[in-house]
Amino acid sequence: MRPPPSPPLLPLLLLLVLLPSPPAVAAAAGPTSLEALRAAAGRRAASPATQERAAAGVLRRLLPSHALSFRFQIDPKGGVCGDSSCFRISNVDGSSKGGAEILIQGNTAVELASGLHWYLKYWCGVHISWDKTGGAQLASVPSPGSLPRVKGTAVKVERPVPWNYYQNVVTSSYSFVWWDWRRWEKEIDWMALQGINLPLAFTGQEAVWQKVFKSFNVTDRDLDDFFGGPAFLAWARMGNLHAWGGPLSQNWLDQQLALQKKILSRMIELGMVPVLPSFSGNVPVAFKKLFPSASITRLGEWNTVDGNPRWCCTYILDPSDALFIDVGQAFIKQQMKEYGDITSIYNCDTFNENTPPTNEPAYISSLGSAIYQAMSRGNKDAVWLMQGWLFYSDAAFWKESQMKALLHSVPIGKMMVLDLFADVKPIWQTSSQFYGVPYIWCMLHNFGGNIEMYGVLDSISSGPIDARTSYNSTMDWLKSYSYRRYGQSNVEIQKAWAILYHTIYNCTDGIADHNRDYIVEFPDISPSSFSSQYSKGRSISVVRKHPRFLGEVSASLPQPHLWYSTAEAVKSLELFLKAGDDLSESLTYRYDLVDLARQSLSKLANKVYLDAMDSYQMRDSSDLNFHTKKFLEVIMDIETLLASDDNFLLGPWLETAKSLATTEDERKQYEWNARTQVTMWYDDTKTEQSKLHDYANKFWSGLLKSYYHPRASKYFTRLSRSLQENRSFQLEEWRRDWISYSNEWQSGKELYPVKATGDALAISRSLFAKYFR
Repeated sequence: MRPPPSPPLLPLLLLLVLLPSPPAVAAAAGPTSLEALRAAAGRRAASPATQERAAAGVLRRLLPSHALSFRFQIDPKGGVCGDSSCFRISNVDGSSKGGAEILIQGNTAVELASGLHWYLKYWCGVHISWDKTGGAQLASVPSPGSLPRVKGTAVKVERPVPWNYYQNVVTSSYSFVWWDWRRWEKEIDWMALQGINLPLAFTGQEAVWQKVFKSFNVTDRDLDDFFGGPAFLAWARMGNLHAWGGPLSQNWLDQQLALQKKILSRMIELGMVPVLPSFSGNVPVAFKKLFPSASITRLGEWNTVDGNPRWCCTYILDPSDALFIDVGQAFIKQQMKEYGDITSIYNCDTFNENTPPTNEPAYISSLGSAIYQAMSRGNKDAVWLMQGWLFYSDAAFWKESQMKALLHSVPIGKMMVLDLFADVKPIWQTSSQFYGVPYIWCMLHNFGGNIEMYGVLDSISSGPIDARTSYNSTMDWLKSYSYRRYGQSNVEIQKAWAILYHTIYNCTDGIADHNRDYIVEFPDISPSSFSSQYSKGRSISVVRKHPRFLGEVSASLPQPHLWYSTAEAVKSLELFLKAGDDLSESLTYRYDLVDLARQSLSKLANKVYLDAMDSYQMRDSSDLNFHTKKFLEVIMDIETLLASDDNFLLGPWLETAKSLATTEDERKQYEWNARTQVTMWYDDTKTEQSKLHDYANKFWSGLLKSYYHPRASKYFTRLSRSLQENRSFQLEEWRRDWISYSNEWQSGKELYPVKATGDALAISRSLFAKYFR
C-alpha cells in the first residue's frame, strides 16, 4: 500500500528533469542545448494523426465504455501550447447523442493522455495506479453522455519541466523480465497517462550486442559466457557478473528484440523519447585475446562466495582506448539500424562502482569525453544520461573537482544526471545543482523489489518543487487521494491515512529502506553470537554497503528497519477494517488492506523472533517452543492473507517466466531464474549461503508456505534440540540442511496458484482479532 506514485514490486523511478539554477554556466550552453534536444525530438515525432490514434487507443483500453466520449487533437504548430508542452481541456458543445463530450488538445500524445488522466482524476474522482498495486479505480466515472462539464472556456495545464523520466536499470530484471507485449502495452499506457515522456528502453539489447560483438569476431560460445540469464541481465549489463543463469538461447534473443521493436514503436506513436543503452566498456573475456594490446581490466569479485570464475569477475575496456570508441559507435549505429533514428538520449554508467584509477581531474575529464565521443560518433545529436549514484556511493572519491571534471567533460546540455536517491540523499543540494548540468530529481521506491510499506510523503510532495524553489502541501492532497483511490469518501479511511502520513509514510531517518523482516530475511547466524541485550537493540544496524547493488546487504544479525510506532500503524489498520463494509468491493481498498495487515503482522513477527532468541539465551525451553510456534503460525497466517489478493502471489511470477519458453530446457532455465532471483539470488556452497540471499525477498503467497516457513522451521527445530540436548547450536549443519533444501526448491517444478482465494476483509478481521485485540 503506497501513495502515488504507487510503487509496484520493483525498484522504480518516476522523475522530473530540473534545470540548473546557476545562471553563469547554464546560460553558456544549457538552455540552447536543451531546446535543440526538444527540437530534435519534435523532428522524430510521429505524425499528428498517428499520435491522436495512439491517445485514443489508451482511452479505449482504459475505459472502453467511453471510447467516443473524448476527442483528441494534436496541436503541432503551437496554437494552443505556444513554445511549451501542455494540454488543454474543453467542452464539446452541440455534439450528437453518443458523441464526444470533452475535447483534449496537446502537442504530443503523451500530453493528450495525461490530459485525459487529469480530467478523469479531478472531474471524475478516478485513481490510476500500477497494475500490481490494485490497478485503476474507475467506478466513479459517470456514464457516457453525463460527463462533468469543464467550468469556463477551458483548462490549460503546462508541463513545468520538459521531461518526466521513468525506470531504473535493474527494473528490467526485477519486474519486466517475463513481460509479453500485452503486459508492456498496459505499462506504456500507464506511462502516457502519468505524463512520462522519457522512459528507459533496455529490452532486447543482447540481440543487438550479439551482432556488434560478432562484427569484432566474438563467437556465440564466447557470448554464452558473457550474457547473464534472463533474471540477471541487469547485472551482467553492468559488469557485476557473467553467465550466471545463462546462456541465452537464440529464441530468447530474437523474441526480446521483436518485443523491443513493439515497445519502441508504441512509445514513438505516443510522442515519447526512449532512452536507449550505450556502451559502458563491459566486454567478453574473448576481447583479451582478440585485442591483446587493448587496455582491458579484470574487475574484482562482486558478491560471490568463493570467486568462482564461471561467473565472477568481468572485463572492462578503458574509455581512453581507441577501441572503446569503435565499439561504442558500432553499438549506437546497430541500434539505429534495428530501430531507426528514434532518439538521441543514451544511458551510460561506466563509472558506477568503477572508480577511475586516478583522481586527477584532467584524466577524469578525458575519460568522460571519450565516452561521449563514442555516443556522438554513432549519433551526432547524442545526449548522455548518467546515473548520479556514484556521487553518493563513492562520495570519498567524487569531490567537487572530480565531479566537475566528469560533468563538464561534455558540452553543457549534452549530459543529464539522474539524482538517483534525491528523496533521501539529494546530491543537488551539495553540488550547486550538479555545477550547472541539467539533472533529474529521482526517487527510489525500494531495493530488490521488496514489498514494504515505506515512504517520505513530504519529501515526495516537496522535493522536486524545493529543487525549483517552491512549496507544496501534503495533508489536503491525502484526503482527495483516498477518495480517488477507493472511489468514495470515508471518514475512517481519512483518519487511517492521517496516521499513515505521520508514521509509515514519514521516514526521516535517512536510511535506505530494504525489507529485512525476519520472515523474509531469516538470520543466518548462531544464537550464541549475540547476547540478549543485543537482540533487543533494534536501533543497531550492522550492515555493509554494496553500492553497485544500490543497497545494503546484511553482515550479521539483520536489523529490520523500523522508523515508526507499530502501535499507531495498528490503529490505522483498525480504521481500515471499520471502513470495510463500505469499501470491500474496491480492488484498491482490498490491496491496501492486505498490505497494511501484512506489514503489521510482519513487524509483530520480528518481535516474536527476538523473544524466541531471548528464551534461548535464558535456556527456557518451554518459552522457546511457545515463541517458535507463534512465529511459524504468523508466517502461515500471512500466507493465508496474501493468498486472498492476486497481487501477492508467487504463481504469476513463475508462470509468466515459463510462458516465454519454446523448449523444455528453456522452461527449466526460466523457472530456475525466476525462483533463484527471489530466494538465494547468487551462488552458494554446501555450507555457505549466497551473500545476496533474500536480497530480492517477496511477501508472496506460495513463497511463505514453501520457502520461508520450512527455513524457519528447520532452524527452530535445531535450536530447540540443542537446548534439550544441552549442546551448542550446530550452525554448519543447519546451513548444510537449509542450503540443500533451497537448491532443490530453486530447481523445483511444483505449481502455485495464479488466482486469489479467500475473502481479504474477513481474513484481515480474523487476524486482527487474533493478534491485536
